[in-house]
Amino acid sequence: MLGDRLKKLRNDHNWTQEDVARKLELSRGTYAHYEINKRQPDYDTLKKLSEIFDVSIDYLITGNKYSSSEDEMWKEFLDPKTQVFFKDLLDAPEEKIQELIKFWEIIRDRDKK
Repeated sequence: MLGDRLKKLRNDHNWTQEDVARKLELSRGTYAHYEINKRQPDYDTLKKLSEIFDVSIDYLITGNKYSSSEDEMWKEFLDPKTQVFFKDLLDAPEEKIQELIKFWEIIRDRDKK
């Protein structure tokens, strides 16, 4: 889950929750809720987290280090207007997440034509 990945990344950098929260310009409590999967960060926060930890948004959300969806896809995907359709995504099994990403990329590519 996202929180587990955030905690591992933070520990890999030998940072405290306070350190990460400061970099995000959030309270430690808000960041702590991300790590325990009590709250989900919005797109802008995910983007900052990906930059802070030098990983992709794909990795933060799916755990897949080798996937490289465009950030714009995630921005759209995590928009509150569309998020209602995907509210269970973050708790979904990995194979369902990958399947949904592929469907989205097909739709996105179709619309570009």
